Amino acid sequence: MRYIPAMRTVAALVYDDMRAFDYAVIAEVWGMDRTDSGVPPFELRRCSVDGRPVRMHPGALVEATHTLDGLAGADLIVAPGREQPCAPVPDEIIEALRAARTSGKTIASLCSGAFVLAKAGLLDGRRAVTHWLLTERLAGDHPDITVVPDVLFMEDDGVWTAAGTVGGVDLCLELVRRAHGAAVANAIARRMVTAAHRDGGQAQFVERPVPEPTGARSSVAATLEWARARLDRPLTVTDLARHARTAPRTFARTFVALTGTTPAQWLIRQRITEAQRLLETTDLSVEQVATRCGFGTATMLRRHFTRLVGTAPAHYRRTFAHA
Repeated sequence: MRYIPAMRTVAALVYDDMRAFDYAVIAEVWGMDRTDSGVPPFELRRCSVDGRPVRMHPGALVEATHTLDGLAGADLIVAPGREQPCAPVPDEIIEALRAARTSGKTIASLCSGAFVLAKAGLLDGRRAVTHWLLTERLAGDHPDITVVPDVLFMEDDGVWTAAGTVGGVDLCLELVRRAHGAAVANAIARRMVTAAHRDGGQAQFVERPVPEPTGARSSVAATLEWARARLDRPLTVTDLARHARTAPRTFARTFVALTGTTPAQWLIRQRITEAQRLLETTDLSVEQVATRCGFGTATMLRRHFTRLVGTAPAHYRRTFAHA
């Protein structure tokens, strides 16, 4: 996990035909005052060609706050998806995006917004993702892009792309997490009543040729809550299956079908998330954090933490610990 410098000024690149949901996600994450929940203040700029109003799909008008010159002073630029992803992109937007990338700006797209970045050449030679219905079109129109068809979001050299609509929520929260820490991202997620974290590598969607019984879904959900309350214990897939009153293989198969990840991977991620919270908000030693999160030893915590977060627990604490 590569950290991003603190992002206080975020520019939403707004243009006609942008999808209302995508813009709403950007506005919900960075356009709301949540300082009462410990979230730092953000400035959200709405940047359009000549600063003119733009019409979203479906049928809503958005007033710009800045011209495209507003991109220059932003820490992050986000391009929402468009209802007609293959429609032409104004030359002014292409030039502004290229200039922003040349200056080293972090740039992200949501859903079909990947086509906007692609038309500006920002994805050439990079790996990128878009909505699963559009992956073949993106790959066909832009053969210099390595299109990854089955993940929620991803980053390649400072350029981020996200799949689908809710995948955009996951990406925006991930950007907050990397710039401001897990506690801030979790506070925003709680206010949005959404999952605090989903791995970018998680599948966009899961095929279930044979519908699972409704009891299987509720049993897995109950077991997840049970496990979250017991992360300090050495839980195994067998323990989870036993709680769900099902065989381990059946439980694992149902779990993947419902969540898009394996029980073992889910457990590790939950423990890492709890470790991040403890490192940010407590003075517990790394050894104590490892015990509280179920890793057993500081060595095991460091191994998984460095692999998933990209840095050592002690360095993470120095970066994000609250006063």
